[in-house]
Amino acid sequence: MAFDLQAHRGGRGLAPENTMGAFRQAAALGVTTIETDLAITKDDVVVLSHEPRLNPDLVRGPDGNWIEGVGPTIRSLTLAELKRYDIGRINPASAYSRMFPKQIAIDGERFPVLTDVYAAIPAPTRFNVEIKTDPGRPNETAKPDYFTRLVVDAVKDSKAVERTMIQSFDWRTLIEARKLAPEIPTSCLTIETQNSDTIRRNDAMASPWLGGLDLKKYGGSVPQLVKAAGCAVWSPFWRNLSPETLAEAHKLGLQVIPWTVNAPNDIVRLIDQKVDGLITDYPEQGLAIAAEKGLKTR
Repeated sequence: MAFDLQAHRGGRGLAPENTMGAFRQAAALGVTTIETDLAITKDDVVVLSHEPRLNPDLVRGPDGNWIEGVGPTIRSLTLAELKRYDIGRINPASAYSRMFPKQIAIDGERFPVLTDVYAAIPAPTRFNVEIKTDPGRPNETAKPDYFTRLVVDAVKDSKAVERTMIQSFDWRTLIEARKLAPEIPTSCLTIETQNSDTIRRNDAMASPWLGGLDLKKYGGSVPQLVKAAGCAVWSPFWRNLSPETLAEAHKLGLQVIPWTVNAPNDIVRLIDQKVDGLITDYPEQGLAIAAEKGLKTR
C-alpha cells in the first residue's frame, strides 16, 4: 500500500490554500492525496473553504480591497455572490502571512466548487475532503446531516467515490456518511491541546464532537473510539500521537495519518514510527523525505 502523502489545503506552504492553482500544483508534484475543506453556499453548492466565514486574512472584495472584520458566512452567500471574492494571496499585513513566506500568490483565484475540482484533477490523485461543522456554532453552516448528504451527492455525481475519503472533527457527519455511502472511507480527526480539544476526556459529559460516543465506555482509548465510529483512518494532531497509541490503532486495523506535520525531523520520526501517511503544508518536502525512505506515494 502506498504511503499517503497529503497536501494540506492543497499545500498552502507553496500556493494559496484551497485554490485550484494549489491543487494543480500538488497533483503535478505527485502527492497521493489532496486534503481540503468544505462549505455549503446559500444555494446548496459544495465549495472549498477552511473557514465557515470569509476570512479577512485571505479574501479581497470586488473592489480589490481586503475585507475587514468578521466576514459573512459562506452559508449566507449564493455561489454567484461568493465568486466575486478573490482568494489568490494572503493579506501581507496579517500575522498569518508570516507563517508562509514561501507561498506564491495567484491573483484571481476564486472559491472552487467541489465538482469542478474533481473534473480538473483526474486520477490517480485522491481527495480527503473535510466537512467543517462545529457543534458549538450550529448557525454558521448547514446542518450536519444535510451538509453530509450534499457532499456525498457531489462525490457520487463526480464519479469520485473510489478516490475520496471524508474526514471531520465532528463525527456526527462521519456516522451519517457511513449510513449514506459505506463505500466511501471516513477519517476521524482529533485534537487534544490546551486551546483546542475535541476529545474532552476530563469532562463529565461525552464530548459533543464524537457523534454520541462516550470515551469513558472505551476505557479512555481514542483508537477504540475511532474504531467504534466506523472510521478506516485515525487522523490525530501529530503532537498527540504516541508510539503506544499508534501501535494500538494498527492492532485495531486502523490506518493512522497525523496532521499537520511540517518540520523535516518530525516527518522523518513519524515515518520511522510507521505511520500510514501524513498531512503537510509542504508536499514537496514530504515527498522528498518519503522517497529517501524508499516509500512509494502513488
